[in-house]
Amino acid sequence: MTYAFSPDRPFTEDFRAVGAEQIERAMTVLNEQPAGVHEAIHDVRKNFKRLRSLYRLVASDAPLFQKQENARIRDMAHNLSTVRDAAALVENASYLRQHAAGEEQQLALDKVCSILASRRDRIAEGEADLDGRIEATIVNCERALAALGHVSFDDGKRKSARRMAKGWRRTLERAAGARATCETSTEAARFHDLRKRAQDYRMQLALLREAWPSAMQAKRAETKDLVDVLGHLNDLATMTSLINEQPELAGDSQNQAHLLSAVIARQEELRREALKRTEAVFLDDPKCESRTVELLWIDAGR
Repeated sequence: MTYAFSPDRPFTEDFRAVGAEQIERAMTVLNEQPAGVHEAIHDVRKNFKRLRSLYRLVASDAPLFQKQENARIRDMAHNLSTVRDAAALVENASYLRQHAAGEEQQLALDKVCSILASRRDRIAEGEADLDGRIEATIVNCERALAALGHVSFDDGKRKSARRMAKGWRRTLERAAGARATCETSTEAARFHDLRKRAQDYRMQLALLREAWPSAMQAKRAETKDLVDVLGHLNDLATMTSLINEQPELAGDSQNQAHLLSAVIARQEELRREALKRTEAVFLDDPKCESRTVELLWIDAGR
């Protein structure tokens, strides 16, 4: 199975199957760790993001389930985040290095990359309780799977289409609010919220792609580009916050100055690009778009 609904299946059965696949994949990867423990954690966190977006889509018809399971999944992801977050900082420093303004700045960013890589390795070596946290996550996945097996919906075709349209509209309206805030603010938290809304939209485009495969695929690609830009912006904010708390991670004062200059310049470019891409992705009125999705889903199920 794939991360997508089928218009030919009862909604409850389909919902449970899509959700169970993500939970079971997470459990399998954590148990087997085919590419190593840290890559396994990275993959599992992606499973959890898909699951949370799936549950947000039906929040209007299953509010208690969505609230409880969202909290459970969020806590599981946080439980596994330490090493992955440290690795992401190294990747972000390497990304920043690719956009260095000159050779001197590039050399300074080389040093920052090296320092952050050493920090990542120290954190990884010090994760004495990682196996225990992985075991706890697997247990919580089993509980999440059990909870999923008890949720049910009205399986009528029109009821199901209306349910998804409500979730779709809510996603778009939340995105519109986040976009409006970002147009008047440069706060990292505002752009991070916009990223979460774009991630939900991308996931939900995947879930309903059978309604209009070619259009949904094109929109998903466009939204992924936006998510990537916002991801870099969020990573830069995280790096800046860490360096403010632990300036030694940037090396000497000259290195710190080069890093700060590179971050500021890149943030300005990314914010402009993010707003431009957001305008293109969230072009249509939420009410009209969600109504279109509802009609397409009804038609696809005939």
